Amino acid sequence: MKIPVLLAALFALLGSSFTPVQDPPDMEKEMAKAKKWMSPGKNHEVLKKFLGSWITETTIMGSPAATKGTSEIEWLMEGRWIRIDSKSTLFGKPFHSFTIMGYDNFKMCFVSTGVSTFDTMMIHNQGNLDQSGKSLVSYGTIDEYMSGERDKPVKVAWRFTSEDKMTMEVHDLAIGETNTKVFEIVYTRKK
Repeated sequence: MKIPVLLAALFALLGSSFTPVQDPPDMEKEMAKAKKWMSPGKNHEVLKKFLGSWITETTIMGSPAATKGTSEIEWLMEGRWIRIDSKSTLFGKPFHSFTIMGYDNFKMCFVSTGVSTFDTMMIHNQGNLDQSGKSLVSYGTIDEYMSGERDKPVKVAWRFTSEDKMTMEVHDLAIGETNTKVFEIVYTRKK
């Protein structure tokens, strides 16, 4: 007789938090619905423009000379994600940056995350191709630790000039509406 009393007390304690076991979801149907979010599409084809070995030339606006470097861009996850591994100098010191970029079907935009040896910041951007399809424009934020500013809006624009040349521009949008470009990197494919 003590067991039924204990079970009754247990059910009373559980109250409305007790839910009966439900049928598992039909995984085949769920996977069919998710396929459009999981499969590479036409926007992933754009990533192929980046692939290759590049010579870079970085110009900081207002600086007297550009610095040379290299960039290796290859698939991180084939057809889905690229890795951009770049080396050059910045203010006379060795500089190494690493970026992951891809197209997120669910967000319906290109996404990227980058880190470098220059600081401890991780930079995230999201954006899309412009109407011409010749530029990939994305937006994000950076922290400006020299001035103490956090989450400053930035624009990153990749301009596809030809199969063998592209330019990445970085714009500080807090400056205003004009003359916002703070630096650019011209990528020329190695022959």
